[in-house]
Amino acid sequence: MTHGTHTHDQIPEAALAWHRDGHGSVLATVVETWGSAPRQAGSQLAISGKGEMMGSVSGGCVEGAVVTEALEALQDRQPRLLTFGVSDDTAFAVGLACGGTIRVLVEPVGEGDKALPEALLADLVAARAAHEPVAIMTRTDRWQRKLVFPGEDAATDARFRSDRAGMEEDGRFIAVHNPPLRLVVVGAVHTAKPLLTIARACGYAPTLIDPRDAFGSAARFPGETILGDWPDEALASLNPDGRTAIVTLTHDPKLDDPALAIALRSPAFYVGALGSKKTHAKRVERLTAVGFTPAEVARIHAPVGLDIGARTPAEIAVSIMAQITQTLRQ
Repeated sequence: MTHGTHTHDQIPEAALAWHRDGHGSVLATVVETWGSAPRQAGSQLAISGKGEMMGSVSGGCVEGAVVTEALEALQDRQPRLLTFGVSDDTAFAVGLACGGTIRVLVEPVGEGDKALPEALLADLVAARAAHEPVAIMTRTDRWQRKLVFPGEDAATDARFRSDRAGMEEDGRFIAVHNPPLRLVVVGAVHTAKPLLTIARACGYAPTLIDPRDAFGSAARFPGETILGDWPDEALASLNPDGRTAIVTLTHDPKLDDPALAIALRSPAFYVGALGSKKTHAKRVERLTAVGFTPAEVARIHAPVGLDIGARTPAEIAVSIMAQITQTLRQ
């Protein structure tokens, strides 16, 4: 069973589908926020010509005004940049009262020389489906848009790393679409439970791998995605990408080593392994013996987690998640 909150939101996908169904669709995107705006830049809301909605740009009353503008945009085929500030009645209702302002880009999909082209939206949806990082760069002064991939533009690359959409000083709005963050935990041990919980709170979609039925049971881990295959097969089937963190917790070389062998040859941004310094020294010997280079083996964070003196399973989970966060953000 997977939890819907951290599967990729399907907002661009909904906008494309509604447009192709002939109902018409509009994509609204938060471009800038100041003060206490409840949704960050890059947050999106799709609106169909039938008034269906998916996503949100504020979590409240600004939505009503955005939908009204969206339906007008469907008629006149013109994009618009809306500003909601503290002077609006709507702003107080939506919790912008302590100095919050948001700017929202509203774009009709399809026909119109200033509209969001269907082909561009389709290419965005395809990149997202392939788990490729992609961004849409929009010049709101000329209504020019293009897709940007990693390595093509320095400002966009910085936004891929920080995972933040926003306006550049030169007036370009860059909306980043990174693949979802994933955490794969090998070993259904005590520490796994708080680790999966904390990871989910941090925005990761977690998966637990353990071929031992007594350990990886739904009764012990209710509601979690559990794979009972051998760790290397299970991990390979998940196809780890540059937004995946992998942690082995079993202490058992028969389970940990095959998983690490896959992890070290994957683009995963974090690989960690539970165990003492002595345990890890033996692990390094085993991996070196089967052909892993010193540079590959050096990718393993072991003993796993930041050294915060953690003792309990929950504290160890905090130290691991802190180290994963540090690796992702720094």
